[in-house]
Amino acid sequence: MGQAIDYKQLSDADLVLQLRHSDDAAFIEIFERYYILLFSFTCRRLNDKEISKDLIHDAFADIWEKRTTVNIPGELIAFLFTVVKNRILDHYKHKKITQKYAENFQPYLDQVQNSTDHLVRQHDLQSLIEKEIAALPEKMRTVFELSRKNAMNRQEISQHLGMPENTVKTNLQRSLKILRGKLRPE
Repeated sequence: MGQAIDYKQLSDADLVLQLRHSDDAAFIEIFERYYILLFSFTCRRLNDKEISKDLIHDAFADIWEKRTTVNIPGELIAFLFTVVKNRILDHYKHKKITQKYAENFQPYLDQVQNSTDHLVRQHDLQSLIEKEIAALPEKMRTVFELSRKNAMNRQEISQHLGMPENTVKTNLQRSLKILRGKLRPE
C-alpha cells in the first residue's frame, strides 16, 4: 500500500503535474497556497472584496476545467497572477462597455432613475438593451457593435468590413432608430 501524499510538501511543479492528472487535493493545495496573495492583489486593484473573491473563484474554476491541458510556462504563481489579472481586465472592459451603452441611452435611464425602484429598472433596461442589440439584423448589429464596443469610426468600420462608408452610416442610423423605438418608455 502506497504512502499518503503530503501536498503541502510538494513543489509547485509537482502540484501542477498532479493537477494534470485530475488530483483534486493538488488543486485544493494550489488554491490554499496562493489564495491570500491573489485576493490581496485583486482587492488592491478592484477595491471590492466580493468581486475580488468572485474573480478568483472563477479563475480557479476555469483552471480546474482545463486542468488536463493547462499550459504553465514557468512559475505557477506568475501564471496565477496572469490569469487573475486577465479576469480583472475583463471585468473593467465589461464595465466600460456597459457604461457606453448606458451613456448612449441616458435619456431613458434618467426617466428610470426617477422612480424608487430605479436600480431594478436600470438592470432590466441594461438586459433589454443587450437583448435588443442581439436581435438586430446581423450586418446592423456588427456595424453597431464595432462602433460602440470597439469605438471604431465609420471609415474604420468601412475598411474593416469592406463596405462603403455610406452603407456603414445607414446601418448605424437604422440600428439606433430601431433601438430607440424598442427602448422608448411607454
